[in-house]
Amino acid sequence: MISPALDAWAPGGGAAGHGPGHGIPGTRDPLGLLDLFGDPFVRDPYPWLDRLRSEAPVHHDPATGLWLVSRHQDVRHVLLDPDVFLPDNAQHSVTPLPVAVLRVLARGGFALPPALANNGTPTHPGLRRLVTRFFHANRVADAVPVIERIADGLLDEVRSQLDSTGHCDLFTWFAQLLPCKVLMELLGIRGVDPATLIRWSDASLELFWGRPPLARQLELAKLVVEFHQWLTDTVRGGTAAPDSFIGALARHRLPDGRPLDVATAVGVCFFVFIAGQSTTGQLITTVLRRALAESAMWPRVAGEAGLAEAWVEEILRREPPVTTWRRVTARATEVSGVRLPAGAQVLVMLLGSGSDPEVFPSPERLCPRRENIRHHLAFGAGRHRCPGASLARTEAAVALRAAARGLPGIRPAVGAGEPPMLGLLSFRAPLALVVE
Repeated sequence: MISPALDAWAPGGGAAGHGPGHGIPGTRDPLGLLDLFGDPFVRDPYPWLDRLRSEAPVHHDPATGLWLVSRHQDVRHVLLDPDVFLPDNAQHSVTPLPVAVLRVLARGGFALPPALANNGTPTHPGLRRLVTRFFHANRVADAVPVIERIADGLLDEVRSQLDSTGHCDLFTWFAQLLPCKVLMELLGIRGVDPATLIRWSDASLELFWGRPPLARQLELAKLVVEFHQWLTDTVRGGTAAPDSFIGALARHRLPDGRPLDVATAVGVCFFVFIAGQSTTGQLITTVLRRALAESAMWPRVAGEAGLAEAWVEEILRREPPVTTWRRVTARATEVSGVRLPAGAQVLVMLLGSGSDPEVFPSPERLCPRRENIRHHLAFGAGRHRCPGASLARTEAAVALRAAARGLPGIRPAVGAGEPPMLGLLSFRAPLALVVE
């Protein structure tokens, strides 16, 4: 379940590694000013990531107690060894939650047992297969007309905004709404409006992956409880269509033959709904923003076959919405010569791995025709690789192509400046994209 506190993350926690330059307590820390939540890192993380890879590829961050792993080969090694690097802490709260917040969650019955991203038990393969059936490549290809229809409808609203006011925020009116509406249609979600689902999902990300103050934590906890209660009522209701996602969960059997319990089914939905809408919306926003900023890219993606897909892949490499992910060591081990104790809290830097010059030459350049572009780790790797990767890729490419065709004359609004950025431990993206 999502843990309200993680004592092992106390500043200075962990054990010593080998040699200087790894950020170990008691030694010279070459990255002592690194703040994973700070505005300098959120705004431009790449200089920090370059230093991590070159100076401290396995770096102990005293502020969080996390061991940051940043080189592509090391990130891949961690992800492909789930027996040593367990997924158990993947959904733990980053900031220990105060008693007042825990009371709100407890009164609302909030609990999430291991289900998908945080599940290393024998129940994981069956649950993953169930989810994958709804997001496999053939099913996503069949859904392209649905995605295009929803995108065109949203772009009609965008054009109305532009006609009436001269400007529009593509994040709010297009990028956020598209994956939410698509997910609701593909999974048969009823009885809730997209704006509410988006609000619940974003609140969950901020509460468990952010560093909000107490007053904000209390607000977020109430929204998370609403989300969890709605999911529980929906799963328990027994009214879902048999061919819907929730209907499939109701029919699922665990390895011992028992039906899937409600709490675990809710945990699956919690993860799928957040990953399927919030992170995909963040990807679409970044894809659109970078395409608008590149000279001549906007008209090209409108008509050049395959370019939208290639552009999405390059954005996934350089600027993925899911920037990091967590693991915990089952036993003492080594990564790049650094000794990690049993129970070490590991943070794999997915964002940094995509800019590793040992794998991607000139990583700062956006080159949508890179030969090895699919070598990025934006969706993870191995047993816990994102089952919705095909849908996210397809939605982002359809969104880019539809926007470039339907809004050929737009440009970033003059005077809009740098947008606010989502800066959570594992999620980073613009929170606005104002165009005119």
